[in-house]
Amino acid sequence: MTSITAKVRALTKKAQHQSLADLLGRLNAVLRGWCGYFRHGVSKATFGYLDSYAWHRVTQWLLKRHKHLNWAELYRRFLTGRPGNRPAADGLVMFDATTMPVTRYRWRASNIPTPWASTPKPLVPV
Repeated sequence: MTSITAKVRALTKKAQHQSLADLLGRLNAVLRGWCGYFRHGVSKATFGYLDSYAWHRVTQWLLKRHKHLNWAELYRRFLTGRPGNRPAADGLVMFDATTMPVTRYRWRASNIPTPWASTPKPLVPV
């Protein structure tokens, strides 16, 4: 979790992005890749936290870049992606990490024994 929040922080901290579309293009690739890697664990709450963190970082980046905007104008101009008021620009909408499907135990072969499937051994007095 520390590594992905550091990547999001580094992407939203830099002033090298020319536009919101450029930032969203880079951020979406990072978020989608990290969520795709960790979707096989129990990570739904983590995805929710990451989505909230990235949304706040992008909105703060927008407010820092456009100092004259208030929240009402920010919503009207930049948070047009639906549902959930996602930052959007030039057809790019910020990736929603909470929509990533979480699947547990993607593949389990029969050659991996489980302790619950075996028959119990009878107790023998010693």
